Amino acid sequence: MNLMMILEMANSAFADRIAFTNSEDGSSITYQELFDQSGSAALAAQGTTSDHFAIRDVNSLAMPIGIFASSWAGLPFVPLNYRLTEAEIEALLTRITPTYLVTHDDHEEVYTNREGITPVTRGAFLENFDAQSKPEDAWSMEPEDVAVLLFTSGTTGEPKAAILRQKHLVSYLLGSVEFASAEEHEAALVCVPPYHIAGIMAVLSSVYSGRRVVQLPQFSAEAWLELAKSEKITTAFVVPTMLSKIIEALDGQSTADLPDLGSLSYGGGKMPLPVLERAMALFPDTEFTNAYGLTETSSTISVLGPEEHRTAAASEDKYARRRLVSVGVPMPGIEIEIRDDDNNVLPIDTAGEIFVRGEQVSGEYRGIGKVSSEDGWFPTRDRGYTDSEGYLFLDGRADDVIVRGGENLSPGEIEDVLLQHKAVADVAIVGIPDEQWGEAVAMAVVLKPGTSASEDELRSWVKDRLRSSRVPQVIHYKDELPYNPTGKLLRRVIREELIA
Repeated sequence: MNLMMILEMANSAFADRIAFTNSEDGSSITYQELFDQSGSAALAAQGTTSDHFAIRDVNSLAMPIGIFASSWAGLPFVPLNYRLTEAEIEALLTRITPTYLVTHDDHEEVYTNREGITPVTRGAFLENFDAQSKPEDAWSMEPEDVAVLLFTSGTTGEPKAAILRQKHLVSYLLGSVEFASAEEHEAALVCVPPYHIAGIMAVLSSVYSGRRVVQLPQFSAEAWLELAKSEKITTAFVVPTMLSKIIEALDGQSTADLPDLGSLSYGGGKMPLPVLERAMALFPDTEFTNAYGLTETSSTISVLGPEEHRTAAASEDKYARRRLVSVGVPMPGIEIEIRDDDNNVLPIDTAGEIFVRGEQVSGEYRGIGKVSSEDGWFPTRDRGYTDSEGYLFLDGRADDVIVRGGENLSPGEIEDVLLQHKAVADVAIVGIPDEQWGEAVAMAVVLKPGTSASEDELRSWVKDRLRSSRVPQVIHYKDELPYNPTGKLLRRVIREELIA
């Protein structure tokens, strides 16, 4: 099965239904127009010598057209992080040439007469098409074809090019979305960037379900709230930093006043419990879902659903209530194991590296190959543990573990304790070099407006709740912590600042 079959099915079921709306200029396309323009764009790409179909732009109508056109043309779709510097963009482009490149109109001169690049501006891409112009040959039905080449965020080094084949993306869709399940009035608000796996799957899952997608090219809390209300949005996905800003924008209000918003999913990073609790209070009629996944797993592999949110929030049992900060249980068809450094499976409530296996899991990189084991287990490099009911808790990246005097310390454990302090709004724990202990515990902390907390107070807070080895030796106060656009904490940046 191919992604184009997903679009073909949607077009057959609801051709005249609006598929995508760009809030920036109000333009929209129906499912029939999406199908026709994908065919026209596929033919244009096939008319070049390109091996890839790339896009460098914010969320626009070019995004869904590009995804399906690339599958029709038999070219891997490569969304580039438009926030990178020109030098960083250039480094990525050299890895995928020759390529057909859709880019923002402002970048037209940058790629004109560039060897190995066939550029087309977004405006021309959307306007110059013929509804009757489509490839003569049918699209490939080979499940091993590369559907998407997605560069990882590169928070710990050079971005890796994750390979997602047709079979991985289709497997996720068939296992998580019911075809034509959306009513015509339903609308999804998409604000995550197109180079994020959540942005890719938002397009595919919405098309498969028949849901209208409203695109927000540039996120701001105020714009998000206004659009959710005016477009009567019924479902949305945000990363934790976005939800935090939305909560800040609603300061002083008792409710978000979004009666149409039936569901709100979040993921892409660790959600602070105070932010989630405040959000659930402001959106009393909205069902919350925490979705945990990776680029290499074709998006979500575990979910904490609405009922689990309500049960955990209402529970007086401390063990049950803490599940509110978990990422739930594995999706159907997904297996998860927690292993130690020697690859041994660990018991419950014991932190180690998270391994995952399932049909949607790729675990493959361009130039590197498969990193999964022969029996399909993929090492996520995320640390975590499961409780007695199978709920998965994240504990940071494996690379973030602090080794102090031979003892492994989890930054997430210390951060969770500090976030319970009434004055702490955000916090990051990192390890920095220390002559005596190898690594010292260092902390960057953001305090809530109008509050104060001394270094001694924060150290005592940790010492009273954890062992003394977890107490931060270095504390640095900041106005805000650095995050990338998809909500991932940039610990490398914080570590460099604290070392300096």
